[in-house]
Amino acid sequence: MAPSERERSEGLIGMLQRRLDRRDFLRVMAWSGSAAGLAAFLQACGVTTTPTPGATATGTAQPTGTAAAGRTIKLGYVSPKTGPIASFAEADDFIFSGVKAAWGAGIQIGDTVHPVEILAKDTQSDPARAAQVAGELIADGIDLMLVASTPETTNPVSDQCEANGVPSVSTVAPWQPWFIARQANPADPASWKEFTWTYHFFWGLEDIIAVFLDMWSQIDTNKKIGAIWPNDGDGNAWGDPVVGFPPAFANAGYSLIDPGRYQNLTDDFSAQIGQFKTGGVEIVTGVPIPPDFTTFWTQANQQGFKPKAASIGKALLFPASVKALGADLGDGLSTEVWWSPSHPFSSSLTGDSSKALADAYTAATSNQWTQPIGFAHALFEVATDVLKRATSIEDKASIRDAIAATNLETIVGKLAWTGQPNKNVAKTPLVGGQWGKSADTASGYELTIVSNADHPEIPKAGSLRPIGG
Repeated sequence: MAPSERERSEGLIGMLQRRLDRRDFLRVMAWSGSAAGLAAFLQACGVTTTPTPGATATGTAQPTGTAAAGRTIKLGYVSPKTGPIASFAEADDFIFSGVKAAWGAGIQIGDTVHPVEILAKDTQSDPARAAQVAGELIADGIDLMLVASTPETTNPVSDQCEANGVPSVSTVAPWQPWFIARQANPADPASWKEFTWTYHFFWGLEDIIAVFLDMWSQIDTNKKIGAIWPNDGDGNAWGDPVVGFPPAFANAGYSLIDPGRYQNLTDDFSAQIGQFKTGGVEIVTGVPIPPDFTTFWTQANQQGFKPKAASIGKALLFPASVKALGADLGDGLSTEVWWSPSHPFSSSLTGDSSKALADAYTAATSNQWTQPIGFAHALFEVATDVLKRATSIEDKASIRDAIAATNLETIVGKLAWTGQPNKNVAKTPLVGGQWGKSADTASGYELTIVSNADHPEIPKAGSLRPIGG
Protein backbone atom coordinates (compact mmCIF):
# COMPACT_ATOMS: atom_id res chain seq x y z
CA MET A 1 0.00 0.00 0.00
CA ALA A 2 1.45 3.35 -1.01
CA PRO A 3 2.34 5.68 1.88
CA SER A 4 0.02 8.61 2.52
CA GLU A 5 1.13 12.24 2.10
CA ARG A 6 1.25 12.49 5.89
CA GLU A 7 3.49 9.39 6.14
CA ARG A 8 5.83 10.72 3.46
CA SER A 9 6.06 14.07 5.33
CA GLU A 10 6.79 12.31 8.60
CA GLY A 11 9.46 10.20 6.94
CA LEU A 12 11.19 13.27 5.54
CA ILE A 13 11.04 15.08 8.85
CA GLY A 14 12.39 12.01 10.66
CA MET A 15 15.31 11.87 8.23
CA LEU A 16 16.09 15.56 8.82
CA GLN A 17 15.92 15.10 12.57
CA ARG A 18 18.33 12.19 12.46
CA ARG A 19 20.85 14.28 10.52
CA LEU A 20 20.55 17.43 12.62
CA ASP A 21 20.69 17.93 16.34
CA ARG A 22 17.69 19.60 17.96
CA ARG A 23 19.19 23.11 18.06
CA ASP A 24 20.17 22.99 14.40
CA PHE A 25 16.78 21.56 13.45
CA LEU A 26 15.03 24.47 15.16
CA ARG A 27 17.29 26.91 13.40
CA VAL A 28 16.49 25.36 10.00
CA MET A 29 12.81 25.84 10.70
CA ALA A 30 13.30 29.34 12.12
CA TRP A 31 15.31 30.75 9.26
CA SER A 32 13.77 28.75 6.40
CA GLY A 33 13.22 31.85 4.30
CA SER A 34 9.79 33.28 4.98
CA ALA A 35 6.86 33.16 7.37
CA ALA A 36 4.81 31.40 4.69
CA GLY A 37 7.51 28.80 4.08
CA LEU A 38 7.87 28.18 7.78
CA ALA A 39 4.10 27.79 8.18
CA ALA A 40 4.05 25.16 5.44
CA PHE A 41 6.96 23.31 7.04
CA LEU A 42 5.30 23.40 10.47
CA GLN A 43 2.06 22.13 8.95
CA ALA A 44 3.94 19.18 7.49
CA CYS A 45 5.15 18.47 11.01
CA GLY A 46 1.58 18.33 12.25
CA VAL A 47 1.57 21.87 13.68
CA THR A 48 -1.33 24.04 12.56
CA THR A 49 -1.37 27.80 12.10
CA THR A 50 -4.71 29.49 12.54
CA PRO A 51 -5.20 33.14 11.52
CA THR A 52 -6.88 35.42 14.03
CA PRO A 53 -9.25 38.08 12.65
CA GLY A 54 -7.68 41.55 12.75
CA ALA A 55 -4.24 40.23 13.68
CA THR A 56 -1.12 39.36 11.69
CA ALA A 57 1.50 36.63 11.85
CA THR A 58 -0.47 34.57 14.36
CA GLY A 59 0.02 30.88 14.90
CA THR A 60 -1.14 28.17 17.26
CA ALA A 61 1.23 25.27 17.71
CA GLN A 62 -0.65 22.11 18.68
CA PRO A 63 0.96 20.03 21.45
CA THR A 64 2.61 16.72 20.60
CA GLY A 65 4.48 14.05 22.52
CA THR A 66 3.72 12.71 25.99
CA ALA A 67 3.15 16.00 27.84
CA ALA A 68 -0.45 16.93 28.53
CA ALA A 69 -1.98 19.51 26.21
CA GLY A 70 -2.95 22.74 27.93
CA ARG A 71 -5.04 25.66 26.78
CA THR A 72 -3.64 28.13 24.27
CA ILE A 73 -1.67 31.04 25.71
CA LYS A 74 -2.45 34.34 23.99
CA LEU A 75 0.30 36.92 23.63
CA GLY A 76 -0.68 40.39 22.48
CA TYR A 77 1.93 42.23 20.42
CA VAL A 78 1.62 45.88 19.39
CA SER A 79 4.03 47.76 17.12
CA PRO A 80 3.99 50.38 14.33
CA LYS A 81 4.04 48.17 11.23
CA THR A 82 3.00 51.03 8.95
CA GLY A 83 3.28 54.82 8.99
CA PRO A 84 6.26 57.14 9.52
CA ILE A 85 7.89 55.05 12.27
CA ALA A 86 7.35 51.68 10.54
CA SER A 87 11.12 51.08 10.41
CA PHE A 88 10.94 50.07 14.08
CA ALA A 89 8.76 47.07 13.17
CA GLU A 90 10.59 45.99 10.02
CA ALA A 91 11.84 42.75 11.60
CA ASP A 92 8.60 41.71 13.35
CA ASP A 93 7.57 38.93 10.94
CA PHE A 94 11.07 37.47 11.00
CA ILE A 95 11.01 37.46 14.80
CA PHE A 96 7.58 35.80 14.93
CA SER A 97 8.76 32.98 12.66
CA GLY A 98 11.88 32.38 14.71
CA VAL A 99 10.27 32.30 18.15
CA LYS A 100 7.39 30.09 17.00
CA ALA A 101 9.88 27.59 15.62
CA ALA A 102 11.80 27.69 18.91
CA TRP A 103 8.59 27.03 20.84
CA GLY A 104 7.70 24.09 18.63
CA ALA A 105 4.49 22.55 20.01
CA GLY A 106 4.27 25.28 22.61
CA ILE A 107 5.67 26.39 25.96
CA GLN A 108 5.98 23.60 28.52
CA ILE A 109 4.88 24.67 32.00
CA GLY A 110 5.31 21.82 34.45
CA ASP A 111 3.92 18.71 32.76
CA THR A 112 1.71 20.65 30.39
CA VAL A 113 2.51 21.99 26.93
CA HIS A 114 0.57 25.14 26.10
CA PRO A 115 0.23 26.15 22.45
CA VAL A 116 1.03 29.84 21.94
CA GLU A 117 -0.81 32.33 19.77
CA ILE A 118 0.71 35.70 18.86
CA LEU A 119 -1.99 38.29 18.27
CA ALA A 120 -0.16 41.11 16.49
CA LYS A 121 -1.67 44.54 15.92
CA ASP A 122 -0.44 47.51 13.86
CA THR A 123 -0.73 50.99 15.39
CA GLN A 124 -0.17 52.63 11.99
CA SER A 125 2.21 54.94 13.94
CA ASP A 126 -0.82 56.55 15.63
CA PRO A 127 -1.03 56.78 19.46
CA ALA A 128 -4.84 56.79 19.42
CA ARG A 129 -4.89 53.62 17.36
CA ALA A 130 -2.30 52.09 19.70
CA ALA A 131 -4.73 52.54 22.58
CA GLN A 132 -7.58 51.19 20.46
CA VAL A 133 -5.84 47.98 19.38
CA ALA A 134 -4.58 47.41 22.93
CA GLY A 135 -8.19 47.52 24.09
CA GLU A 136 -9.15 45.03 21.38
CA LEU A 137 -6.42 42.62 22.48
CA ILE A 138 -7.44 42.91 26.11
CA ALA A 139 -11.03 42.16 25.11
CA ASP A 140 -9.74 39.09 23.22
CA GLY A 141 -8.47 37.72 26.54
CA ILE A 142 -4.71 37.94 26.11
CA ASP A 143 -2.58 36.59 28.95
CA LEU A 144 0.35 38.97 28.46
CA MET A 145 0.90 42.12 26.39
CA LEU A 146 4.15 42.82 24.56
CA VAL A 147 4.70 46.25 23.00
CA ALA A 148 7.60 47.99 21.29
CA SER A 149 8.80 51.18 19.73
CA THR A 150 8.62 54.83 20.79
CA PRO A 151 6.49 56.40 23.54
CA GLU A 152 3.71 56.96 20.99
CA THR A 153 3.31 53.17 20.92
CA THR A 154 4.40 51.97 24.36
CA ASN A 155 2.60 54.57 26.48
CA PRO A 156 -1.01 54.25 25.28
CA VAL A 157 -0.74 50.46 25.29
CA SER A 158 0.81 50.42 28.78
CA ASP A 159 -1.92 52.76 30.03
CA GLN A 160 -4.62 50.42 28.76
CA CYS A 161 -2.96 47.46 30.47
CA GLU A 162 -2.55 49.36 33.73
CA ALA A 163 -6.20 50.38 33.72
CA ASN A 164 -7.43 46.87 32.95
CA GLY A 165 -5.13 44.80 35.16
CA VAL A 166 -3.26 43.08 32.31
CA PRO A 167 0.47 42.34 32.71
CA SER A 168 2.59 44.10 30.09
CA VAL A 169 6.24 44.26 29.03
CA SER A 170 7.36 47.11 26.77
CA THR A 171 10.62 48.24 25.22
CA VAL A 172 12.32 50.55 22.66
CA ALA A 173 11.52 53.86 24.35
CA PRO A 174 13.83 55.62 26.82
CA TRP A 175 12.53 54.96 30.30
CA GLN A 176 11.87 58.63 31.18
CA PRO A 177 9.24 59.34 28.49
CA TRP A 178 7.67 55.96 29.25
CA PHE A 179 7.58 56.40 33.04
CA ILE A 180 7.35 60.16 33.60
CA ALA A 181 4.94 61.09 30.79
CA ARG A 182 2.42 58.55 32.13
CA GLN A 183 2.29 60.17 35.55
CA ALA A 184 -0.75 62.19 36.64
CA ASN A 185 1.53 65.20 37.14
CA PRO A 186 4.77 64.73 35.16
CA ALA A 187 6.08 68.13 36.32
CA ASP A 188 6.02 67.11 40.00
CA PRO A 189 8.56 64.34 40.77
CA ALA A 190 7.29 64.10 44.34
CA SER A 191 3.94 62.87 43.03
CA TRP A 192 5.27 60.14 40.74
CA LYS A 193 4.03 56.63 41.50
CA GLU A 194 5.24 53.24 40.39
CA PHE A 195 2.91 51.13 38.26
CA THR A 196 1.20 47.87 39.20
CA TRP A 197 0.89 45.98 35.91
CA THR A 198 3.30 47.51 33.41
CA TYR A 199 7.05 46.83 33.11
CA HIS A 200 9.64 48.22 30.69
CA PHE A 201 13.22 47.52 29.63
CA PHE A 202 15.49 49.93 27.78
CA TRP A 203 18.08 52.62 28.50
CA GLY A 204 17.49 56.16 29.78
CA LEU A 205 18.26 59.73 28.80
CA GLU A 206 21.22 59.71 31.20
CA ASP A 207 22.77 56.96 29.06
CA ILE A 208 22.33 58.59 25.68
CA ILE A 209 23.57 61.94 27.04
CA ALA A 210 26.73 60.21 28.26
CA VAL A 211 27.20 58.47 24.90
CA PHE A 212 26.75 61.66 22.86
CA LEU A 213 29.08 63.67 25.10
CA ASP A 214 31.72 60.95 24.85
CA MET A 215 31.50 60.91 21.05
CA TRP A 216 31.75 64.71 20.79
CA SER A 217 34.78 64.75 23.09
CA GLN A 218 36.64 62.78 20.42
CA ILE A 219 36.67 65.69 17.94
CA ASP A 220 37.55 69.39 18.14
CA THR A 221 34.45 71.64 18.25
CA ASN A 222 33.38 74.99 19.67
CA LYS A 223 30.88 73.13 21.91
CA LYS A 224 27.87 74.89 20.39
CA ILE A 225 24.89 72.56 19.95
CA GLY A 226 21.74 73.01 17.87
CA ALA A 227 18.75 70.86 18.84
CA ILE A 228 15.88 69.58 16.70
CA TRP A 229 13.38 68.18 19.19
CA PRO A 230 9.84 67.45 17.97
CA ASN A 231 6.61 68.00 19.83
CA ASP A 232 6.12 64.35 20.79
CA GLY A 233 6.93 62.06 23.70
CA ASP A 234 10.61 61.73 22.89
CA GLY A 235 11.18 65.34 21.87
CA ASN A 236 9.51 66.77 24.96
CA ALA A 237 11.47 64.44 27.24
CA TRP A 238 14.83 65.06 25.56
CA GLY A 239 14.31 68.82 25.59
CA ASP A 240 12.96 69.00 29.15
CA PRO A 241 14.85 71.73 31.05
CA VAL A 242 14.91 69.67 34.25
CA VAL A 243 15.28 65.97 33.37
CA GLY A 244 16.33 66.24 29.72
CA PHE A 245 19.45 67.15 27.76
CA PRO A 246 19.77 70.92 28.46
CA PRO A 247 21.09 70.79 32.06
CA ALA A 248 23.53 67.98 31.22
CA PHE A 249 24.91 69.93 28.26
CA ALA A 250 25.38 73.04 30.40
CA ASN A 251 27.15 71.05 33.12
CA ALA A 252 29.54 69.66 30.50
CA GLY A 253 30.43 73.13 29.22
CA TYR A 254 28.32 73.14 26.06
CA SER A 255 25.99 75.93 24.95
CA LEU A 256 22.63 75.10 23.39
CA ILE A 257 20.45 76.69 20.74
CA ASP A 258 16.95 75.25 21.04
CA PRO A 259 14.52 76.72 18.46
CA GLY A 260 11.58 75.06 20.22
CA ARG A 261 9.38 72.10 19.38
CA TYR A 262 8.22 71.48 15.83
CA GLN A 263 5.40 69.24 14.60
CA ASN A 264 6.21 65.84 13.14
CA LEU A 265 6.20 65.71 9.32
CA THR A 266 7.30 69.34 9.07
CA ASP A 267 8.36 70.16 5.52
CA ASP A 268 10.49 73.27 6.13
CA PHE A 269 13.35 73.56 8.64
CA SER A 270 14.72 76.83 7.28
CA ALA A 271 14.04 78.69 10.54
CA GLN A 272 15.99 76.17 12.61
CA ILE A 273 18.84 76.04 10.11
CA GLY A 274 19.03 79.85 10.07
CA GLN A 275 19.34 79.99 13.85
CA PHE A 276 22.05 77.33 13.83
CA LYS A 277 24.08 79.17 11.18
CA THR A 278 23.76 82.49 13.00
CA GLY A 279 24.73 80.89 16.30
CA GLY A 280 27.82 79.18 14.91
CA VAL A 281 26.54 75.68 15.74
CA GLU A 282 29.05 72.88 15.09
CA ILE A 283 27.06 70.01 16.66
CA VAL A 284 23.47 69.00 15.89
CA THR A 285 21.41 66.64 18.00
CA GLY A 286 17.77 65.65 18.14
CA VAL A 287 15.25 62.84 18.02
CA PRO A 288 13.23 63.32 14.79
CA ILE A 289 11.31 60.62 12.99
CA PRO A 290 13.14 59.37 9.86
CA PRO A 291 11.32 61.44 7.21
CA ASP A 292 11.82 64.64 9.20
CA PHE A 293 15.56 64.19 9.50
CA THR A 294 15.76 63.51 5.76
CA THR A 295 14.01 66.84 5.18
CA PHE A 296 16.17 68.70 7.70
CA TRP A 297 19.51 67.29 6.53
CA THR A 298 18.75 67.79 2.83
CA GLN A 299 17.76 71.41 3.43
CA ALA A 300 20.80 71.99 5.68
CA ASN A 301 23.08 70.82 2.87
CA GLN A 302 21.25 72.99 0.35
CA GLN A 303 21.55 76.04 2.62
CA GLY A 304 25.24 75.55 3.34
CA PHE A 305 24.95 74.46 6.97
CA LYS A 306 27.61 71.81 7.58
CA PRO A 307 28.25 71.00 11.27
CA LYS A 308 31.16 68.86 12.40
CA ALA A 309 28.92 66.34 14.17
CA ALA A 310 25.27 65.29 13.95
CA SER A 311 24.27 62.78 16.62
CA ILE A 312 20.63 61.95 16.05
CA GLY A 313 18.38 59.57 17.95
CA LYS A 314 15.56 57.59 16.34
CA ALA A 315 15.96 58.74 12.70
CA LEU A 316 19.50 57.41 12.20
CA LEU A 317 18.96 53.98 13.74
CA PHE A 318 18.06 52.33 10.44
CA PRO A 319 20.15 51.56 7.35
CA ALA A 320 17.20 52.41 5.12
CA SER A 321 16.92 55.87 6.69
CA VAL A 322 20.58 56.62 6.07
CA LYS A 323 20.33 55.31 2.51
CA ALA A 324 17.32 57.58 1.92
CA LEU A 325 19.55 60.64 2.39
CA GLY A 326 21.18 59.83 -0.94
CA ALA A 327 24.58 60.72 -2.35
CA ASP A 328 27.13 61.02 0.47
CA LEU A 329 24.89 62.80 2.99
CA GLY A 330 24.82 59.86 5.40
CA ASP A 331 28.59 59.62 5.77
CA GLY A 332 29.79 60.63 9.24
CA LEU A 333 26.39 60.87 10.92
CA SER A 334 26.19 59.31 14.38
CA THR A 335 23.57 57.79 16.64
CA GLU A 336 22.99 55.65 19.69
CA VAL A 337 23.45 51.88 19.40
CA TRP A 338 21.26 49.69 21.61
CA TRP A 339 21.93 46.40 19.80
CA SER A 340 24.26 45.17 17.06
CA PRO A 341 25.93 41.99 15.79
CA SER A 342 28.93 43.03 17.94
CA HIS A 343 27.00 42.86 21.21
CA PRO A 344 28.39 39.90 23.21
CA PHE A 345 24.99 38.47 24.19
CA SER A 346 23.02 35.35 23.25
CA SER A 347 19.36 34.37 23.23
CA SER A 348 17.97 32.42 26.17
CA LEU A 349 15.36 31.04 23.77
CA THR A 350 17.47 29.75 20.86
CA GLY A 351 21.08 30.00 22.06
CA ASP A 352 21.98 32.13 19.04
CA SER A 353 24.50 34.93 19.42
CA SER A 354 23.73 38.51 18.41
CA LYS A 355 25.78 38.02 15.26
CA ALA A 356 23.98 34.78 14.39
CA LEU A 357 20.59 36.47 14.80
CA ALA A 358 21.63 39.43 12.65
CA ASP A 359 23.10 37.16 9.97
CA ALA A 360 19.94 35.02 9.96
CA TYR A 361 17.83 38.13 9.42
CA THR A 362 19.92 39.16 6.42
CA ALA A 363 19.84 35.63 5.00
CA ALA A 364 16.05 35.42 5.37
CA THR A 365 15.16 38.90 4.13
CA SER A 366 18.15 40.17 2.10
CA ASN A 367 17.97 43.28 4.29
CA GLN A 368 20.77 44.78 6.35
CA TRP A 369 20.52 44.15 10.11
CA THR A 370 18.61 46.73 12.11
CA GLN A 371 18.69 47.49 15.83
CA PRO A 372 15.09 46.55 16.76
CA ILE A 373 15.79 42.91 15.84
CA GLY A 374 17.42 42.26 19.21
CA PHE A 375 14.78 43.95 21.33
CA ALA A 376 11.81 42.40 19.53
CA HIS A 377 13.40 39.00 20.07
CA ALA A 378 14.11 39.81 23.72
CA LEU A 379 10.41 40.55 24.34
CA PHE A 380 9.64 36.93 23.51
CA GLU A 381 12.56 35.70 25.60
CA VAL A 382 11.06 37.51 28.57
CA ALA A 383 7.55 36.27 27.79
CA THR A 384 8.72 32.64 27.59
CA ASP A 385 10.71 32.86 30.80
CA VAL A 386 7.91 34.63 32.66
CA LEU A 387 5.22 32.15 31.64
CA LYS A 388 7.38 29.20 32.65
CA ARG A 389 7.91 30.70 36.11
CA ALA A 390 4.36 31.94 36.75
CA THR A 391 2.64 29.90 39.46
CA SER A 392 -0.57 30.00 37.43
CA ILE A 393 -1.19 31.26 33.91
CA GLU A 394 -4.86 31.62 34.88
CA ASP A 395 -3.90 34.30 37.41
CA LYS A 396 -2.71 37.52 35.79
CA ALA A 397 -1.22 38.69 39.09
CA SER A 398 1.00 35.59 39.04
CA ILE A 399 2.26 36.50 35.56
CA ARG A 400 2.87 40.08 36.71
CA ASP A 401 4.82 38.88 39.74
CA ALA A 402 6.94 36.63 37.52
CA ILE A 403 7.83 39.68 35.39
CA ALA A 404 8.96 41.56 38.48
CA ALA A 405 11.13 38.59 39.56
CA THR A 406 12.86 38.23 36.16
CA ASN A 407 16.62 37.63 36.19
CA LEU A 408 17.46 36.61 32.65
CA GLU A 409 20.43 36.74 30.29
CA THR A 410 19.04 37.74 26.88
CA ILE A 411 20.13 38.77 23.41
CA VAL A 412 20.18 42.41 24.67
CA GLY A 413 21.97 41.68 27.95
CA LYS A 414 20.84 40.82 31.47
CA LEU A 415 17.28 41.85 32.31
CA ALA A 416 16.25 42.25 35.95
CA TRP A 417 13.74 44.62 37.51
CA THR A 418 15.85 45.54 40.54
CA GLY A 419 14.12 48.75 41.65
CA GLN A 420 16.65 51.04 39.97
CA PRO A 421 15.69 53.55 38.67
CA ASN A 422 12.28 52.24 39.81
CA LYS A 423 10.55 48.88 40.12
CA ASN A 424 8.98 49.15 36.65
CA VAL A 425 12.20 49.70 34.65
CA ALA A 426 15.09 47.38 33.79
CA LYS A 427 18.08 49.13 32.22
CA THR A 428 19.94 47.87 29.15
CA PRO A 429 23.39 48.94 27.88
CA LEU A 430 23.94 51.72 25.36
CA VAL A 431 26.91 52.61 23.16
CA GLY A 432 27.42 55.03 20.26
CA GLY A 433 28.02 54.46 16.56
CA GLN A 434 28.90 56.33 13.37
CA TRP A 435 27.74 55.63 9.84
CA GLY A 436 30.41 55.27 7.18
CA LYS A 437 30.27 54.40 3.49
CA SER A 438 30.53 50.71 2.67
CA ALA A 439 30.40 48.82 -0.60
CA ASP A 440 29.54 45.60 1.24
CA THR A 441 26.10 46.53 2.58
CA ALA A 442 22.66 46.94 1.00
CA SER A 443 22.37 50.54 2.17
CA GLY A 444 25.86 51.57 1.13
CA TYR A 445 26.62 52.41 4.77
CA GLU A 446 27.83 50.52 7.81
CA LEU A 447 27.43 51.44 11.49
CA THR A 448 30.66 51.30 13.51
CA ILE A 449 30.72 51.46 17.30
CA VAL A 450 32.84 54.45 18.33
CA SER A 451 31.82 54.97 21.98
CA ASN A 452 31.68 52.34 24.71
CA ALA A 453 32.96 54.23 27.77
CA ASP A 454 30.25 52.90 30.09
CA HIS A 455 30.08 49.42 28.53
CA PRO A 456 33.55 48.21 27.52
CA GLU A 457 32.19 44.68 27.22
CA ILE A 458 30.71 45.83 23.88
CA PRO A 459 33.74 46.21 21.59
CA LYS A 460 34.60 49.56 20.05
CA ALA A 461 35.78 49.48 16.42
CA GLY A 462 36.85 53.07 15.82
CA SER A 463 36.68 56.69 16.96
CA LEU A 464 34.31 59.46 15.94
CA ARG A 465 35.53 61.46 12.95
CA PRO A 466 34.20 64.89 11.95
CA ILE A 467 31.58 64.90 9.20
CA GLY A 468 33.48 65.25 5.96
CA GLY A 469 36.74 64.31 7.69
